Amino acid sequence: MNAYPAIEDHGLIGDLQTAALVTNDGVIDWFCAPRFDSPSIFAALLDRSKGGYFQVVPDGISYVSKQLYLPGTPILITRFLSADGVGELVDFMPIAGDHATDVHRLVRMVRVVRGQMRFRIECHPRFKYGRDAHEVEITPDGIAFRSPGFTVNVNPARRGEQLFRPEDIQRSDDGLRLIGTLSAGNVGGLVLETQPAGPPRAVSADEIVEMFQQTRDFWRGWIGRSRYKGRWREMVERAAMTLKLMTYAPTGALVAAPTAGLPEQIGGERNWDYRYTWVRDASFSVYALLGLGFTAEAQAFLNWLNDRVQHASEHSSPLQIMYRIDGSPDLDEEILDHLEGYQQSSPVRIGNAAASQFQLDIYGEALDSLHLADAHGLQLSHGAWQHVSHVIEWLCEHWDQPDDGIWETRGGRQDFTYGRVMSWVAFDRAIQLAQHRARPADLGRWTNMRDMVYRQVIQRAFHPKREAFVQHYDTEVLDASLLYMPLVGFLAPTDPMWHTTLRAMEEELVADSLLYRYDPMASPDGLRGSEGTFTMCSFWYVDALARAGRLDDARLTFEKMLTYSNHLGLYAEEIAPTGEQIGNFPQAFSHLALISAAMNLDYQLDHGAGGVVEPVLRHGMATSSA
Repeated sequence: MNAYPAIEDHGLIGDLQTAALVTNDGVIDWFCAPRFDSPSIFAALLDRSKGGYFQVVPDGISYVSKQLYLPGTPILITRFLSADGVGELVDFMPIAGDHATDVHRLVRMVRVVRGQMRFRIECHPRFKYGRDAHEVEITPDGIAFRSPGFTVNVNPARRGEQLFRPEDIQRSDDGLRLIGTLSAGNVGGLVLETQPAGPPRAVSADEIVEMFQQTRDFWRGWIGRSRYKGRWREMVERAAMTLKLMTYAPTGALVAAPTAGLPEQIGGERNWDYRYTWVRDASFSVYALLGLGFTAEAQAFLNWLNDRVQHASEHSSPLQIMYRIDGSPDLDEEILDHLEGYQQSSPVRIGNAAASQFQLDIYGEALDSLHLADAHGLQLSHGAWQHVSHVIEWLCEHWDQPDDGIWETRGGRQDFTYGRVMSWVAFDRAIQLAQHRARPADLGRWTNMRDMVYRQVIQRAFHPKREAFVQHYDTEVLDASLLYMPLVGFLAPTDPMWHTTLRAMEEELVADSLLYRYDPMASPDGLRGSEGTFTMCSFWYVDALARAGRLDDARLTFEKMLTYSNHLGLYAEEIAPTGEQIGNFPQAFSHLALISAAMNLDYQLDHGAGGVVEPVLRHGMATSSA
C-alpha cells in the first residue's frame, strides 16, 4: 500500500463475532480475529508498511472503482470498470453463530460481468499488530500463514483441474502475490480461514456461491423483521445492519466501533481503542432495537447488562463504564509505538484507560434502558431487581460527587451537569419500575434523592449570565450532551430555560447542521489539539429542534446530516471542518442516534410538533409520566 485511504472510503463486513474494513479499491486493511478486540491480522489502516493487508485489484489496466452493498445485506460489492471489461469483488463473512469460535471465514468472491479482466491478489498478514513473525507454506491446495499463536489459511477457488499455475505465484516479504484472469460469467475467489482445523484446501466456485447465498438470505431475513416504514427507510435499515455487525453474538454486547486508533484530529493524539462495550452506548441500543422491533437483540444485551449490574451489586462497587465484549473488566491501555498511526497520527493505543473513570451518567442510561424494556414486556427477574436495587442504593450514597464526565476527558473530575441529570433519570426510572410492578423498594429515599438532584441541577447548573445550562457547576462552557435534558424528561421542551439553552448552543456549538461537543480551548480536557463535530450530537440536535416545535429546521438539519455519510451510508465518530469523516469507524453511537432521530422525527411530522412520543419510539426520552 502506497497511501492511506480516507477513513470514509471503507465498507464494513462481519460475521457477528468480528469484522473487517474494505477500501473502495478492494483492500482489507483492518481485520482482527477471533474477536473484535483480538490482535489484528491486517492493520495497514494504522501502518501502511507494517500493518498488513489483503488486496484484490485489476492488474495492468486503467479502471474506475465503485462500491455498494447488496440491497438488504452487508455484503459488499466493489465494481471495477474498464474499457475492456467490468469485474466485481464481492466481500462477505458467513455468519459465525452464537457460540464463540476461533474459526472465521472471510470470502472474497471475484466475478466478471463483461469482457475479461486480470486480477492481482496480494496477501500480507501481520499477526498481533505486526509484532509476531510468521511462516508461509504453499501447498497444492492453498497457502498457510503460521505465527507462533495463530494460523490463517487462504484457499483459492479451483478452476478446472488446476488451482493456479506456479508461474502465477510470487512470494515476497512474508506474503504472496497471485495473478488470475477471468472472463464474463466466470466466478473465482478466495476464502481466508482463521485457526483452520487442517491444511489449506481448495474450494469450488459452487461452494463460494452457496456461502454467498446463505449469507444473503440470513441478512435479508433479519432486516425483514424491522418494523420501521418511515421516510428514511434505506438509511435506517443500513444503520441497523451496521449495529448488528458490531454486536458480538455470543454475549449480545455492542462494541462502540470495530476499530482502534483512528484519530479525532489527523496528526493528533486523540486516538482511542473503541473495540469494547460501553454501558452508555449499548444502553442506547435498547431504544433503537426495540423501536425497530428487534426484541431478541435487545434482550441479549439486557442479559449482558444484568450480569454487570449483578457484579457491581455483589461487590458493592460502581459499574465500570466499559467492559470487554465477554464482560471482562480488563482493558489495560498500551501504546503500540512500532506503528506510525493513521496518517502519522500517534500514539496508537490498544486497551482503554478510561475504563477506570468514574462516570455517573451510565446509571441513568442503564436504568432507562431497563425501564423501556420492562414497558415492552422484557421484565426483570426477582434476582435482577434485587441487584438493581442495590446499585440504586449505592448511587444514593455517591451521586453528589465530581465525576469524569460523558466525554472521558483526562482533565480531572468536575460536577458535570450531564452526570447529575442522568442520576436523576436513574432514580426516576427505578421508582417507576418499582411502582409499575409493585416491587419492594425504599421509595421514600429514592424519591428524596431524585428531587435533591433535580433541585441541585436547577440551582447550580443554570448560568444566569449565559441563560443556559452549562457543562459543570464551575464554568460558563456549554456542552452538547445537555441536548439530552428534554429527551429524558428532565425539562419540558417548551421550558423557557431550555429555549435559552438551545439558543446559546446554536450560537456557540452549531456549525450549520453539525455540533461540537464543547470548546476544548475554553474547557481544557487534558489533551492537545482539537477535534471535529460529533455526529451523535448532531442527530440529538435534530430531536431537540423537533421537540421545540421547529419541525422544518429539524427536517432540513436531518437531511443535511445524511449528506455527511459515506458512499455506503456509514458514519465515523466525528466530521472534520473539511467535511471528511474522522475518528473510529463506523461508530455505533452515530448510527444509534440516526435511527432514533429518524423514528422520532417521523412521529413528530406525522402527529405535529410537541406530540407525545410513544415509548417504542423514544430515545431515552420522557416517559409517559414525565
